Amino acid sequence: MEVLDAARLDHHRILRTGLPEAVFGESKTVDQLVDILQAMLKRPTVVLATRVDQRKADQVCERVKGIRYQKTSGLLTGNEEYIPENISRGTVMIVTAGTSDMPVAEEARLCLKYFGHSVETLYDAGVAGIHRILAHGERLQQASVLIVVAGMEGALPSVVAGITPAPVIAVPSSIGYGTGAGGFSALLGMLNSCASGMAVVNIDNGFGAACMAAAINRKRFPPESGEHFSPPTE
Repeated sequence: MEVLDAARLDHHRILRTGLPEAVFGESKTVDQLVDILQAMLKRPTVVLATRVDQRKADQVCERVKGIRYQKTSGLLTGNEEYIPENISRGTVMIVTAGTSDMPVAEEARLCLKYFGHSVETLYDAGVAGIHRILAHGERLQQASVLIVVAGMEGALPSVVAGITPAPVIAVPSSIGYGTGAGGFSALLGMLNSCASGMAVVNIDNGFGAACMAAAINRKRFPPESGEHFSPPTE
């Protein structure tokens, strides 16, 4: 545990869970992010901060060497040299209903990349043109776990879960018109799905979906050698 002015950093989280600590950046100030990220960069693990807007990211990147901003996903990332290797037992496929769902999907994709997992994407394959998803049935069958992001009525995860053997992690997005209610219609539709093998995370929670997919897709934890999860130096 490292105690800063505005945070208590849990450097041993990766030892307990196999996943690194990530920073929720949405409500943090620039000064707080700078303080936290500078401390994290000193440790032998990847650095991730989620939900960071462009204005805040520009200021952080000016002040913290080694941090990059991933605009579409809203992620700040660093310490790429510590991305784990050889921990995936298969490939995670991320599917979106529409192009507007890409920010959530990209949050999931990049988090999985930094967790060390192999990822493929299939974007803009929603049920309004059902042939778009059905045309990729063979690819879907080969995935070890799928993350499916959809707004509007949230039907796509049910379709995917009905034609694939792998676990499906459904992510309702906040995309949609008035009665979509900022993703609540999609969330309720997914929670009421009759498709088996499907679980649901919170609205727009690409990070949470990535964490669950990583837990499903990793070979084992802890790894026999322990080389990717060695304790940080105090």
